[in-house]
Amino acid sequence: MDISTAVASLSALAQESRLKVFRLLVECGQDGIAAGEIARALGIPHNTLSSHLSLLVQAGLIQSRRDGRSIIYAVDLAGTRRLFGFLMQDCCRGQPEVCAPLLDAVFPACCD
Repeated sequence: MDISTAVASLSALAQESRLKVFRLLVECGQDGIAAGEIARALGIPHNTLSSHLSLLVQAGLIQSRRDGRSIIYAVDLAGTRRLFGFLMQDCCRGQPEVCAPLLDAVFPACCD
C-alpha cells in the first residue's frame, strides 16, 4: 500500500457515520449485513448511507455482494489488514515482526 491509498482509506474513516458503519461491519464479520439493516441500526437515511457505503468500498475497507434483492455489506478483511500493515510497517524502529503478532491477532493471515 502506498501513502496516498492509506490517506484515502483513513479519510473514509474520518467521518462519524462512516466510522460507525465500519465498526458495525467489523462486529458482523464476514457474514455482513444488509444495507437496510445498517440504516435502521444506525439511524442513517438510506440515500446518505449509500454515499457512505460507496466511499468505504472505494477505500477498500468494505465489500458488497448481492443476495436476492438485498445488497449485503461486510468488512473487507484483506483491505483493512493492508491498511493496518502499512501503518505498522516501520514499527519498533524498522522491526515490523515485533508488531506482527498484533496484526495477526486482529486480522488472521488468511485475509491477505
